[in-house]
Amino acid sequence: MVTAKAWVLKKHFEGFPKTSDFDLKEIKLPNLKDGELLLESVFLSVDPYMRVYSRIVMKEGDIMIGTQVARIVESKNPAFTVGAFVVADSGWRTHFISDGKGLHVLPSSWPESLPRSLALGTVGMPGLTAYFGLLEVCKMKPGETVLVNAAAGAVGSVVGQLAKIGGCKVVGCAGSDDKVAYLKKIGFDEAFNYKTVKSLDEALRKASPDGYDCFFDNVGGEFASIAINQMKKYGRIAVCGAISLYNDSVPQKGPYVQVSMILKELRMEGFLVTRWNNRREEGVKALLKWVMEGKVKYHEQVTEGFENMPMAFIGMLKGENLGKAVVKV
Repeated sequence: MVTAKAWVLKKHFEGFPKTSDFDLKEIKLPNLKDGELLLESVFLSVDPYMRVYSRIVMKEGDIMIGTQVARIVESKNPAFTVGAFVVADSGWRTHFISDGKGLHVLPSSWPESLPRSLALGTVGMPGLTAYFGLLEVCKMKPGETVLVNAAAGAVGSVVGQLAKIGGCKVVGCAGSDDKVAYLKKIGFDEAFNYKTVKSLDEALRKASPDGYDCFFDNVGGEFASIAINQMKKYGRIAVCGAISLYNDSVPQKGPYVQVSMILKELRMEGFLVTRWNNRREEGVKALLKWVMEGKVKYHEQVTEGFENMPMAFIGMLKGENLGKAVVKV
């Protein structure tokens, strides 16, 4: 009998999450039935969406939501072999039992030289978010100018690189000079630290005096309000996240976007990457190919130890990570 460790949501977050909002539990797992398999988490993901969705889909006492790369350690399901690695949405736990539904086996073309944790980042949900957000929501075209905020994060860093592959000029912003240097290193045409510029409006105008065709928004709030005014006629805005708002106890108020949207005939669309679940294989294949060719570079912020999940989650929400934040069990 296997004893799993799991982090549960002890108390719904009020304002910024605290380590005291979580509780570490031990769960004894039953023996496998026919059709089931036992999995052991190897890497776990921490992502901004967890802050919002915990309030929507969880009750206090539930195991914290999240995704992992896991290894199959025992199988009574002929479709899954012991030793194979899968991506699963089974929350913050070290071991779990599955009937095989919803598991995504890592592609057979996955090279040994590539960290399997990338299946949680550049070649996983964040990378797919960038891929489908740019292609299907922004509908970027060669020669256009793309703006992305939180550009050194798991999604934003891929957005910028995919836009460059697509023949676009890319402007990114991030919250530290080190992150800005990283953006320039991976090919962004312009990058700036939004925390140190005197005027965000001036910084955006300087980076692209002609304005922006596409805006991939991960932040929302004041940044989005200012950026929308600098969109070109018929510009497209993909609303992917609003991390500047997630931890507010009191909702922020305007400014409001309608006048700019009308006068410039803008299209703004919110999206969830799950819309393209039927095309997941296409996206993973493309991203993996570009990573292997060196066209898409990656950086991971790896926290060691399952016991440090809450700390890694809180650090990610504070913007302490460069690239994708993951926890190695």
